[in-house]
Amino acid sequence: FGYTFCPDVCPTTLGNVATILDSLGRRAQNVRFLFVTVDPNRDTAPVLNEYAAEFAPEVEGMRAGPNALAALARRYRVTYSVTPSPDPTHYEVTHSSAIFAFDRQGHVRLLVTSLGTAQPDITGTEADLRRLIAGGGGGLGSWLRGLL
Repeated sequence: FGYTFCPDVCPTTLGNVATILDSLGRRAQNVRFLFVTVDPNRDTAPVLNEYAAEFAPEVEGMRAGPNALAALARRYRVTYSVTPSPDPTHYEVTHSSAIFAFDRQGHVRLLVTSLGTAQPDITGTEADLRRLIAGGGGGLGSWLRGLL
């Protein structure tokens, strides 16, 4: 969960995700990373798609209406708030920064909280994803789309 205008945590997290996906090599084709925007008013589909594409081909931008987004956030205990303003310097968005990894059946198997921090656990996260992929996991796409 994040937003394309995020000045720090989101691009740092996605940059670290791209590093991990790159190090997975061919195994990365078994992974889809869904970046769910908490700011769908500004993150239109074209903006979101362009932003996601800057990081890795496995990263897909997703947006939902307010009710679906709120339901999804509640389900995963993600917090976010948006305080719109016509003045971009006063437009405020806050959000949780955890990443959820799901198996092909849609069960949460991994919660990663370090990739947006100053000391990301890239090696550990990569190892965890390798184990998840080897166990037949790594696919989330259509399952999460069904929630939205």
